[in-house]
Amino acid sequence: MTSFDASPQLNVWRALLALAVVFVMLATTGWTAMRHHRHPAPLQASVSAWEHGRIGGHRLPDPQSAPARLARFFASLTEGQRASLAHRYPLAVGNMNGAPVELRYLANRVALGQALEVESERVHDSRLTTSGQRHAARRMDRFGALMRPDRRILAFDPSGSGRVAEVFGDLAEAERVSVVVPGSDTDLLTFQRTDRKYSAPAGMAESLYAAERDAAPATRTAVIAWADYTAPSGLGMDAAMAMRARDGAERLDAMLRGLPGASPVSLFCHSYGSVVCGIAARSLPDRVADIAVAGSPGMRVEKASQLDTAARVWAMRDADDWIQDVPYLELGGLGHGADPVADGFGARVLSAREAKGHAGYFVPGTDSVRNFAEIGVGAYRAVSCAHRGDVCRTGLSGTTPTGRA
Repeated sequence: MTSFDASPQLNVWRALLALAVVFVMLATTGWTAMRHHRHPAPLQASVSAWEHGRIGGHRLPDPQSAPARLARFFASLTEGQRASLAHRYPLAVGNMNGAPVELRYLANRVALGQALEVESERVHDSRLTTSGQRHAARRMDRFGALMRPDRRILAFDPSGSGRVAEVFGDLAEAERVSVVVPGSDTDLLTFQRTDRKYSAPAGMAESLYAAERDAAPATRTAVIAWADYTAPSGLGMDAAMAMRARDGAERLDAMLRGLPGASPVSLFCHSYGSVVCGIAARSLPDRVADIAVAGSPGMRVEKASQLDTAARVWAMRDADDWIQDVPYLELGGLGHGADPVADGFGARVLSAREAKGHAGYFVPGTDSVRNFAEIGVGAYRAVSCAHRGDVCRTGLSGTTPTGRA
């Protein structure tokens, strides 16, 4: 029997195995199931119809065109023509970066109404199991809630587990824009919750919007609850790898480039959402002034400088957050790199006092959401640091709520 001495390669494989075991032990659902559809998904069908459509005798532009070109196209139309397109191609227009935000809200309301009709039929479909009918009823309830007159839905896709983004405030007139990027187990059915409200994207954004208005009542702000990517299900292998984060990073970048105006944008990235933001960082538009992460498993780099961004990088973690027990390394595609709150990482580490564990960073009244709000309105000198003194504010001069340091 041959014996082997320990070697660096063997140690690497042992570390990989240990990392995989930790993530699997934390898993709640494991691998994400892939669903196959016999017919084109609703969004794909709407986009395909747009590609073959015409208005005023002219072909419609490529829906994948740059946001600026699409913005010019919509600006050239009459109000009636724009509304007509929203009703004819609701999912295409509702998810089109560069389309006017008010038109996207209208289009997504139409799309939600159509999706609700589909689910109302499925509820009574005898070919479905009882479980399938209950699932359809839950989706129907969610679509109905998203259709309320006071809600502004910036993106909506009913396919599979679904994707959605919602705006709080006046996005077109905002002087500061904040984007909440959530983590694992985010989909249409978990986008908002009655129980543990502030652990869901809609509740996170609502809380942050209220905190920003308290921090700077005279500043026009808008907050986007951005659940418009396919997040990992549970904390299994999908969450331990970057595949879904890479897709999310592309979608996040495209959304940001389609936002109206030129106001500064701050990203608030929770849990796996910080992996999305870390991968997106180097390609984000210049208007992104801040990237703040909470409860992060890593940002796919060893140091903040490797994010290659001009944005300020902030990090926080509650003392009771279980994420601190995940190995902070990346080997063979598993893991997400160094701990963003570690001294050597180089982020500005914020206080998360009174946060409620991993899912409680946006609970009203906590240091965490107050700090996020101060960042969101540009009041950097008002944030509270995790460590004594003002080390997280080093090098930040006094800023105005509508300007960058």
